[in-house]
Amino acid sequence: MAICFSSAVKPANHFTVFFNPAPKKPIFKCSCSLPTVTTTEPEPVFTSVKTFAPATVANLGPCFDFLGCAVDGLGDYVSLKVDPSVHPGEVSISEVIGPSKLSKNPLWNCAGIAAISAMKMLGVRSVGLSLSLEKGLPLGSGLGSSAASAAAAAVAVNEMFGNKLLPDELVIAGLESEAKVSGYHADNIAPAIMGGFVLIRSYEPLDLMRLNFPEKKQLLFVLVTPEFEAPTKKMRAALPAEVGMPHHIWNCSQAGALVAAVLNGDPVGLGKALSSDKIVEPKRAPLIPGMEAVKKVAVEAGAYGCTISGAGPTAVAVVDNEEKGKVIGEKMVEAFWKEGNLKAVSMVKRLDRVGARLVGSVRAPR
Repeated sequence: MAICFSSAVKPANHFTVFFNPAPKKPIFKCSCSLPTVTTTEPEPVFTSVKTFAPATVANLGPCFDFLGCAVDGLGDYVSLKVDPSVHPGEVSISEVIGPSKLSKNPLWNCAGIAAISAMKMLGVRSVGLSLSLEKGLPLGSGLGSSAASAAAAAVAVNEMFGNKLLPDELVIAGLESEAKVSGYHADNIAPAIMGGFVLIRSYEPLDLMRLNFPEKKQLLFVLVTPEFEAPTKKMRAALPAEVGMPHHIWNCSQAGALVAAVLNGDPVGLGKALSSDKIVEPKRAPLIPGMEAVKKVAVEAGAYGCTISGAGPTAVAVVDNEEKGKVIGEKMVEAFWKEGNLKAVSMVKRLDRVGARLVGSVRAPR
């Protein structure tokens, strides 16, 4: 997304926002985005590893493309092993457990792309790897499905070779995957890798800011996913080409309030800001049957705020009590059926503060 004042003859309270859903050239060129970070080729520390990466909620209302958070208990698994039958320096996808339409070609699979990117950054040339992907997230749900696969794969490669890549370098590896699958934006891949809330301050150079929600404070997300596809490209195509200065100022103030609420551990303030987008959500909500009614019902039932998760169709509401969240989720499911004629499922999840991580390994013999 690029912002520029559109014309000297237009009034000062108006500017143009260009939403580019699928730029032909990524912001990072290959030579910049995939630096080799090791001077000597690392040897495998493990013969096999298994990693997990969580679901994510991006945009969070007024924070389009620059803020997201990780959600506990949902995500994808990647199993990776050293495989002598795979050509050195390459990755083979042996299995995909989940949606059958996902490709096993590593150049067309988000996990494969991220794994290859991480190998290039580490300078791995003498070892071939075999990867198995277990999808725990539905495709096109608005919960960062592609980012979870990419994050789990990048972290798996990094763990395999001694954990030499830093979090922001892992995000760059994941961005290579996101660019080919859902667009060059980091508000899913960054929190999927780093956990918690992550703000993307800039892309060139990549500058990530992790926002810490106080551990002693309760924060839960009510996630309601209807049986409906909301392709990212279609949802980005619905975005306005121009935005008036009043709406720009409003969204900036709400984004600032949301960041303050995160740092202060204030779920009420977070929910209020999350519900206040005047630019993106008003264009996308009508494309998801029942979404506007779902948001209204959630707030009336006691949620502190509600919006679309990522590009949708999942609706996300903010609460600080699990039982209360379950009741609100039931009402949101009812609203999807009553107003949108869509079946839906609800769940209440906590903030994932860890991000992608190693969950199993077999150490290489010395």
